[in-house]
Amino acid sequence: MAGELDPRAAGGKRLKDKVCIVTGSGQGIGRATARRLGEEGGTIVVADRVDESASRTVSELRENGVEAMKVLADVGSLTGAQDLMDQVVKQYGRIDVLVNNVGGTIWAQPYHKYTAEQVNLELERTLYPTMWCCLAVLPIMMEQKSGSIVNLGSQSPRGLHRLPYAVGKGGIFALTKVLSMEYGSYGIRVNTVSPGGTAVPDRITSRLQIREGVMADEEVGEEAAMYRRQMGEDIRNQQAIKRSGLPEEQAATIAFLASDDASFITGQVINCSGGQS
Repeated sequence: MAGELDPRAAGGKRLKDKVCIVTGSGQGIGRATARRLGEEGGTIVVADRVDESASRTVSELRENGVEAMKVLADVGSLTGAQDLMDQVVKQYGRIDVLVNNVGGTIWAQPYHKYTAEQVNLELERTLYPTMWCCLAVLPIMMEQKSGSIVNLGSQSPRGLHRLPYAVGKGGIFALTKVLSMEYGSYGIRVNTVSPGGTAVPDRITSRLQIREGVMADEEVGEEAAMYRRQMGEDIRNQQAIKRSGLPEEQAATIAFLASDDASFITGQVINCSGGQS
């Protein structure tokens, strides 16, 4: 199995016998993270709302000898997040690692262009899934007196044309800091990986899909294209390494924070962004 799921892995089994949930693991950074944690010996729970993409990830893991479970879940509500945790505890009896990967901007435009509905949808996608999953998993990890939570942040809080998304990611930074202080005495670590622009070549679900069967209006016209170009230029101008990141590069950072190699690290935001700060 070594190297088949993630050739970047050095062969260590830092997550051997750890039950690891990765939300949004049907594609992109989530899928790469599931593969990396599986490569490192973890038991992987593939949590996604889209059956096609979740099934693909689970099949890849099982074909490479990884114990894997699929849970179709919409963690945009506390009920959905609790159902996910309940299913995992029923199956495995514990949760060692939670990677809160669900999120992603929908629109790119100056703030005055947003409608109230768009603002709410951006927050519902980006902030609430991480908040609800943390709320649902904490009692389980408190009882175990152990656990590692790795959240996904973003460089957007200092960028252009994504204010509601940026506010959501800024909220995740705050959540990380506060939870690390409140729950460190229970042996629970909480950290965030903050990617820069990352290429997602394996996308099944469009970033414009708000929920199953519901799409945001397609962006059309020169103005929308201009805003996206400006956003991309802003990201690149802040980078020392002038390229898009790879999902596998984010996954490597997540795996480190999830593992006991980071056993004395909590409350931190680790940039994996090609030099953005």
